[in-house]
Amino acid sequence: MSRAKMVFSRAARLSSRSEGARESDYRIYAAYRRTGSGAFIGELKVVRITDNKVLYAFDGAPTIGPFETASDAREAAQLQGDQMVALDLVCPK
Repeated sequence: MSRAKMVFSRAARLSSRSEGARESDYRIYAAYRRTGSGAFIGELKVVRITDNKVLYAFDGAPTIGPFETASDAREAAQLQGDQMVALDLVCPK
């Protein structure tokens, strides 16, 4: 199975890049999945849309969880995503 690729126009990337970084320049996709043992693991993807850079998830990224409920796993993933955005705003790479 293949995942859909996110595509953003070059004009949108260039105009956003010149205005300075802000929280609206990021997309956070927080979800969860259930393990075989019944626990819930947070799933996260953070994308800086100005240059289509995926900030999280990367090889070696820590697992978010396990949690007893799906809502706890999703909330933890969202919190981690918010932290990733805040860190990237301070020191973009």
